Amino acid sequence: MNAEYRHLSSEERAVIFCEHQRGTSIRKTAHRIGRCPATVSRELRRGYSPATGAHCPTQASRAYRARRSRCGRGQKLVDGTWLHGWVRDRLIHRAWSPEQIAGRLRTMYPDDPDKHVSHETIYAAIYAYPKGTLRKAMIGVDPLRWTSDPLRKSRRSRCHEVDHRIRRSSGNR
Repeated sequence: MNAEYRHLSSEERAVIFCEHQRGTSIRKTAHRIGRCPATVSRELRRGYSPATGAHCPTQASRAYRARRSRCGRGQKLVDGTWLHGWVRDRLIHRAWSPEQIAGRLRTMYPDDPDKHVSHETIYAAIYAYPKGTLRKAMIGVDPLRWTSDPLRKSRRSRCHEVDHRIRRSSGNR
């Protein structure tokens, strides 16, 4: 058997069904399709239909897809949720960087991990998910403005004003 696991294909399920109908042993069926006997046995058990009293590959395939749909982690930034709206508002209207947003959420809700989101998740919602709504909303926003500090601009202008006043008062115009 390969070290890498592969899920049963519909063809393999059909072979298991046909061989089971013929009365072929689980071991011979497993050898024929190049699988472990435990895999074939599990498939027969999961695909058992109480209505017919036999193995049904369609029911086994349906059960497999239902199990797979429950696997994995769900997305945190789903369109229409509070968190998505909050992140979107900060990105678009307030020009916050993903790092600032992630940090603020952790500060505001230190005991509620459901309201935490990493900056990588925000970047993925913008760039990696091509069908995501954040990407569509960010089309008009310049990501380079995340790197500039808005206070820095006001400090520069204030320093320039102070320099200008100092020069004027000393007579060096």
